[in-house]
Amino acid sequence: MLEAAKFMTWKDDQGIVKTKVKPFSEVGLQDAIENSELVNSFEPESHQAGYPLLVDLRQLKSISKEARKHFSMKGRESKVIAIAMLVESNLSRRAANFYLSLNKPKVPVKLFNEEVKAEEWCLDFLSE
Repeated sequence: MLEAAKFMTWKDDQGIVKTKVKPFSEVGLQDAIENSELVNSFEPESHQAGYPLLVDLRQLKSISKEARKHFSMKGRESKVIAIAMLVESNLSRRAANFYLSLNKPKVPVKLFNEEVKAEEWCLDFLSE
């Protein structure tokens, strides 16, 4: 498990990279850059070009416009091939929807309330 100022990040036994926002984090651009470096430090499975990312936003307090733009992955390389966003509160759902509406990531993204369903969705990208 890798730790950044605002995130905990790891790759599980199934090949899904997971990153969890620390409780009540206010995520800025530097936090986004730091977390992206951690996420991209993992190697894909030998038969894969990349890996799905499960982002747990349930403890997010806020995220800056610059951080949202960075997380869209436009204009930079990434090993991420899909993003599942785990949301729970109205705040995390609004933040995720706002992110999706303005920043349109270059990979498929889906919101989930349940971690098991988010993992199942991510596994579909590993079996392709």
